[in-house]
Amino acid sequence: MNIDGIASGYSVSGYETKKTQQSANKSNFAETLNHASNMQPHTSIVYLKTDDMLYSGGNGTGLSFYIKYAENTTEEDPIVVAKGVDENGNEFEQTIHINNINPKSATIVEMRALEAYTGVEKQCGFTSLPFGTGLMGLHDRKNFMDVFQNAIDDMKLLNQKAAVAYYQYSMQTYWDFMK
Repeated sequence: MNIDGIASGYSVSGYETKKTQQSANKSNFAETLNHASNMQPHTSIVYLKTDDMLYSGGNGTGLSFYIKYAENTTEEDPIVVAKGVDENGNEFEQTIHINNINPKSATIVEMRALEAYTGVEKQCGFTSLPFGTGLMGLHDRKNFMDVFQNAIDDMKLLNQKAAVAYYQYSMQTYWDFMK
């Protein structure tokens, strides 16, 4: 008997458990939970969103930041400033030129800036980005288009049509931006 769980990525045959090849290359829920349980407790800083902020939030690593338009932003060259603390509690400030963001190789801060700039509808009011980005550090880069495609594939396996449609919509917004 084989049981292949989307979260666990393990195949059970009799009494033997083996990691399946398909899930070996993907970040999965069990891996995320394992990482979270091994993290040391830390103090988090939370920035409350004000009217002039495009984004305020963070993730499970302790990364916390807000994004505002820069004073010298223009329609032709939209510029934002992100300020906050990284996953190690160190303060940071980044200037991001929206037109230079590449969703195929972006940081979580860049994608939050792009999310705010494009006005993509946020699922449940929180995010347009799929699960799997919650453990990214300040300087970590991902191909977010691959992350979206993996989420779409997973939701298709689970027959979650609304989630598939939502992630397709979000992904299309970022494809349109790249054109």
